[in-house]
Amino acid sequence: MNKARTGKIGFQGARGANSEIAIREVFPMMEAVPCDTFEDVFNALAAGSVDLAMIPIENTLAGRVADIHHLLPASGTFIIGEHFLPIHFDLMVLPGVKIEDIKTVYSHVHALGQCRKIIRQHGWKAVVGGDTAGSAKFVSEQGDRTIAALAPALAADIYGLDTLARNVEDADHNTTRFVILSNEQKWAKQGDGPVMTTFLFQVRNLPAALYKAMG
Repeated sequence: MNKARTGKIGFQGARGANSEIAIREVFPMMEAVPCDTFEDVFNALAAGSVDLAMIPIENTLAGRVADIHHLLPASGTFIIGEHFLPIHFDLMVLPGVKIEDIKTVYSHVHALGQCRKIIRQHGWKAVVGGDTAGSAKFVSEQGDRTIAALAPALAADIYGLDTLARNVEDADHNTTRFVILSNEQKWAKQGDGPVMTTFLFQVRNLPAALYKAMG
């Protein structure tokens, strides 16, 4: 018998993360539930405390999200949809802070790498945080007027930060592909277009092994 639906969808990261933005675009009526790690998201889905999960699987600049390829095979979940989200980063600070006050900027390692131009231009020290939205939360809690965060615009709204510059990423084609996971196949829409099948498999560490598997 199917479990009662909760109306909730899980994601990894703090409130205001890109995953939450993807949820708002695809499932605006569902409650987004933040989880500290990808393992926590999969566990919440398995326990039935959320109905779905919004999971990033690859990015045009950073490549695949390796953790997901390790977690997905044993999860017993179904990929019932996908969503492509353009990735943008804003520079956000405590209210009243000016750009010349900034000495250190916090964000996820990939975000820092994708915003090198503005960091170098101002000579800021870049510090790696757990995630983009978590870095915005950190800035809001520290009370330090010399630090800033690079994070999605939603994070500034949630944590009460001022935005000094928008879309500061170096490349304007940065996109993340998300997959939507469910414990039930019936969440997938039927008969509304071509069907995409995803295969996840391993090959031996031999020359041309992948070529032979695909051929």
